[in-house]
Amino acid sequence: MKKASFVMLALILFGYGARPALAQKAPEGLWQGFNGEWLHVSSQLIALAEATPAEKFEWRPAPGVRSTSEVYMHIALANFYLLSVTGPKLPVELTREPAPGFNIEKSVTSKAEVINWLKRSLEAVKQAHLAVTPQDLQRKVHIYDRDTNVDGMYLRIIVHANEHMGQLVAYARMTGVVPPWSGN
Repeated sequence: MKKASFVMLALILFGYGARPALAQKAPEGLWQGFNGEWLHVSSQLIALAEATPAEKFEWRPAPGVRSTSEVYMHIALANFYLLSVTGPKLPVELTREPAPGFNIEKSVTSKAEVINWLKRSLEAVKQAHLAVTPQDLQRKVHIYDRDTNVDGMYLRIIVHANEHMGQLVAYARMTGVVPPWSGN
């Protein structure tokens, strides 16, 4: 029973439907460590953003809930912020004193601008992680009210991106957008 449940879960998670699981090639990056997993979630986020029509970037499931563009911007801003805790500087646009009431997550809404921010943040994480040494991964850092290490920050970054990927897949399905990698 356990094995059957596992196979069903794998089929659901990877969107293979009724196709035989063993005949499928694993998506690029899966089971290849942080860099491979980052490649996987990055490519899915970009593919989904590009497949989503511009007018759907304004869509939100209910009042007070983030819109599609706000979720993508939240991911991008979180990538830059969490990465900055490990050492790399925030982009200059995020360090300037904004006008009162300015909120970049809510103000950047065009598909092209959102995708640009998303790609920049994903690439920043990728490049920073490629440059980090095994020793540096153990370096202590402080965020909010706790201490962790650089490795823990990278774990948080990838978990956060995947968490919101799930949210964006739900948004896409609710608006009639099929995730490009799912086939249906």
